[in-house]
Amino acid sequence: MTILQKPLDREERAQYNITITVTDLGTPRLKTQHNLTVMVSDVNDNAPAFSQSSYTLRVRENNSPALHIGSVSATDRDAGANAQVTYSLLLPPHDPHLPLASLVSINADNGQLFALRALDYEALQAFEFGVRAADRGSPALSSQALVRVLVVDANDNAPFVLYPLQNGSAPCTELVPRAAEAGYLVTKVVAVDGDSGQNAWLSYQLLKATEPGLFGVWAHNGEVRTARLLSERDAVKHRLLVLVKDNGEPPLSASVTLHVLLVDGFSQPYLPLPDVAAAEARADPLTVYLVIALASVSSLFLVSVLVFVAVRLCRRSRAASGGGCSVPEGPFAGHLVDVSGTGTLSHSYQYEVCLRGGSGAGEFKFLKPIIPNLQLQSTGREVEENSPFRNSFGM
Repeated sequence: MTILQKPLDREERAQYNITITVTDLGTPRLKTQHNLTVMVSDVNDNAPAFSQSSYTLRVRENNSPALHIGSVSATDRDAGANAQVTYSLLLPPHDPHLPLASLVSINADNGQLFALRALDYEALQAFEFGVRAADRGSPALSSQALVRVLVVDANDNAPFVLYPLQNGSAPCTELVPRAAEAGYLVTKVVAVDGDSGQNAWLSYQLLKATEPGLFGVWAHNGEVRTARLLSERDAVKHRLLVLVKDNGEPPLSASVTLHVLLVDGFSQPYLPLPDVAAAEARADPLTVYLVIALASVSSLFLVSVLVFVAVRLCRRSRAASGGGCSVPEGPFAGHLVDVSGTGTLSHSYQYEVCLRGGSGAGEFKFLKPIIPNLQLQSTGREVEENSPFRNSFGM
């Protein structure tokens, strides 16, 4: 009987050669030998092991569908079916913004990974998922590894000009005083690039100008400056074509048109271009309604003020009438003086003198004619009758 002294491990030693010797007790002793080969059978006691716990793969954007992007590998120390490894993806909970099941797939037999569709760096820079390796033993054992995919940027976005706007509307015109010195900042072209790294490095270049040598563009910041002093011989209107180019391979570019107007000073009014003037002429209906409402409110306020003034004047007139100073109707009374057209006035006016008892004071009141076309009658006689009143007031 052969008895084991310790447990056997097939992964350490799968085969044992045993020699059995049998000896008798005679004289001389005789013996015989027998060789035994012991094969250790396998049990599924080892899980698959990945070559590394995490993998980092890089994929250039705009790839072709079903592109092989990398592989994972796991081994099992067991034998037979216990050593056969199959691979599967461990996707995170479903995310509608990141459907990983539509991005990658894996070959279950060899662990090769494939990109199912074209990737876009501007939409997705990186993503990660898990890979499971399981054997076919009973019970099956498995292990996991993390895979991180980095999307590499490609130069697939041309520069986009933020200022000045190029949306088909009226062009933006920059004003430059004729007294500007060399290096005067006219404007700045602002552009961005959706790519990253050197694909997003922008440079600026002046392609075309109405007068070459008058303006220059700084290559790295897009500033447009005067290259020399302005003179009276320079044209009033200038058109500049600026090229914005990235540093990708191949490089992509965009162009922008600038309009520059030379003026003697910013104090003088600036006449807009015909297109702008026509656009401003078409007033917004909302603006018209606001103007009408403002005019209506102003009119009501003015009418209210006039009514208030008229009421106050009417009250004062009634108070004066109640104080004993009345305006006679018909022919002038004896104490009124009628100045005919023979004097300096061309119309007839009434002068009324009101005397108050005991006050020692008098009031002189100037009234408009009650009857504008009243015929003058007996003016000489009335003047003579009212001479005491005239003398009392120094007239």
